[in-house]
Amino acid sequence: MEVAIYDTTFTLLYHDAVDIDFVKETRQMINEINQQGEISFYQKDWQVIGLQYEFQGKSFIVTAAAYDQYGYNKLDNLFKTIVIVFIISILVIYIAGRFFSRKAFEPVKEMTEKAANISATNLDLRLPGNGSKDELSELANTFNEMLNRLENSFDAQKHFVSNISHELRTPLAAIITELELSANKERDIEEYKTAIQNVLNDAKKLVRLSNSLLDLAKASYDPSEIAFKPTRIDEALLDARQQVHKANPDYKIDIHFENDFESDNQISVNGNEYLLKVAFVNLFENGCKFSDDRQSTVTITFSGEKIILRFADKGIGISGDDMKNIFTPFYRGENKTFAEGNGIGLSLTQKIIALHKGTIAVKSKEKQGTTFTVELPVVGS
Repeated sequence: MEVAIYDTTFTLLYHDAVDIDFVKETRQMINEINQQGEISFYQKDWQVIGLQYEFQGKSFIVTAAAYDQYGYNKLDNLFKTIVIVFIISILVIYIAGRFFSRKAFEPVKEMTEKAANISATNLDLRLPGNGSKDELSELANTFNEMLNRLENSFDAQKHFVSNISHELRTPLAAIITELELSANKERDIEEYKTAIQNVLNDAKKLVRLSNSLLDLAKASYDPSEIAFKPTRIDEALLDARQQVHKANPDYKIDIHFENDFESDNQISVNGNEYLLKVAFVNLFENGCKFSDDRQSTVTITFSGEKIILRFADKGIGISGDDMKNIFTPFYRGENKTFAEGNGIGLSLTQKIIALHKGTIAVKSKEKQGTTFTVELPVVGS
């Protein structure tokens, strides 16, 4: 440490370490202290202070410099401590991060391993969930819901293929049997005609089944792949009636309008004319073939943004048990002995109506009749 005392004229009055003289006071420094009263600064690692001091009416300039070895040692120790603590903290954070990340991703790893074992042969497997509402649980639930849909789709496909095999096998077996009998035994002309007629009827069944399956496939397409355009419902109904009459001349179909329409938009829907005609043909044929009078009546009502079609008949009706399954593909209820069919028509009709963003509902009483109600949105709604 060193101390020096000057008067205001820069005359050295006292210096306790002239041989060291670390500060090297200058007149400019003395004037600055005299003007400001006090200054302080660092010179290398030395702390320097200069101040003005009044004594017995005279002003003196005092400068002092010191090297704070203790303070620097403390700072050095503090720096070393901070570095050590920083390194230890990084290590602790790294280890803790590894531990907690492993714990956090254990459910993800478990889900990944479980998902890797799921295939078409074991779609009943599901991802584990912890029952909470966090993101991983929601992901597991979403994935499980997707698996439910896939499982249902695979089951429906297996059921569909099984039913197709059965439906195709029956008429084919009948055709083969009839032809084998005709080929292995001499018959008269009438017997051959009867055999040919039986084979022809079975062949027609196959054609109807094939057409129904093709229509069902078309109705199962992605809507973006099907051509839609404004289609008049009355024209589609008339074309459907004509098609039904052509195949079954004894069927009677009436079309009634409950109210008048002022523009084409009121009676038009954005749809596929072919598929709509298929749906209407199925509903007409379904009403006629299960009625003793072979008659079906459709009533058209315009209600705001919807067209309501009611297909009614006075047939044998549908039982309560069958009502639950009438839209199931290949399902045939108690009335299967009353008329022939393959169980595709109503399920196909439901798909077509849903494809056109409509709804179909049914009401029926046994031995009194059945009414199918179809609602379709008009163009622009």
